[in-house]
Amino acid sequence: MTEITAPKSPVTAEQFADEIREQLKYTQNVTAEQATAADVYVAVSKAVRNHLADSWFKTQADTVNGNTKAVGYLSAEFLMGKQLENALLNAGLTDQFDKAVEALGFKPKDIVDAEYEPGLGNGGLGRLAACFIDSLASLGVPAFGYGIQYKYGIFKQKFDENGKQVETPDYWLANEEPWGHTDYNRDQKVSFGGKVVENADGTKTWEPAWSVRAVPVDYMVPGYKSQRVNTLRLWTVKSYDEFDLLAFNRSEYMDAVAPQVKAENISKILYPEDSTKVGKELRLEQQYFFVSASLHDAIRVFYPGQDKPDLTTFPNK
Repeated sequence: MTEITAPKSPVTAEQFADEIREQLKYTQNVTAEQATAADVYVAVSKAVRNHLADSWFKTQADTVNGNTKAVGYLSAEFLMGKQLENALLNAGLTDQFDKAVEALGFKPKDIVDAEYEPGLGNGGLGRLAACFIDSLASLGVPAFGYGIQYKYGIFKQKFDENGKQVETPDYWLANEEPWGHTDYNRDQKVSFGGKVVENADGTKTWEPAWSVRAVPVDYMVPGYKSQRVNTLRLWTVKSYDEFDLLAFNRSEYMDAVAPQVKAENISKILYPEDSTKVGKELRLEQQYFFVSASLHDAIRVFYPGQDKPDLTTFPNK
């Protein structure tokens, strides 16, 4: 059987090693001699992202200018796995990576192992969603994956002193995460609850009870031998009223951050316990939150600068 390999980048191992040194110096603020495996992992990841950027921008441009239709895939889970080796393969930099990090005094396996796998899914659904958007990129189909960037992964498991299996939080964002780009300039407002009121002219207006800020975190999804780099856009939640200074000055410290806690609960963890009414409400808020933010974002992407676009043309997009 003929072995299938991605096109090899013309960048040499020596050049790639220099790119890693530059990232270490200017983004990690360490020299190659001071760097740990975790430092080098972040530096390599950012260097690889730079090699994928032009294809990423072209894919986005093709999505907007009507050269081709785009797919939007919405899922509560995306179990993408570790990113580094896949990015190196699709950028044609696998061999250069091995030689470059060895020249820096590290073992390639140690750099790969420094990546913490995001547990943003629990199996079938999350893996299927990941396979879909990866396949779309490899087939050359522009696509957006939309979901939630949970602060904690599905969970960790361990045994306590009595031999009982217990679940603990999976804080996958405990260290620097180089793949996601947080774009505060493309946030969306998502509102909940409230009431509909009738105006003097007979029109009706929705007055929400509360609103949150949906902030996108973008991940590249490079295709295999396709020159396509699609986007996985995961939403994280921020409060518009993160801190009540007056409450804090009254020593009401928990009340001072109550809006922030309420908002961030939405993107805290995948599939919160829903045996209670409050748990059911939180799950519904999660689903509504990312669907609403994603639809607003899709309209922004396909109708840039238009406040009231003609949505009858949306199927053509």
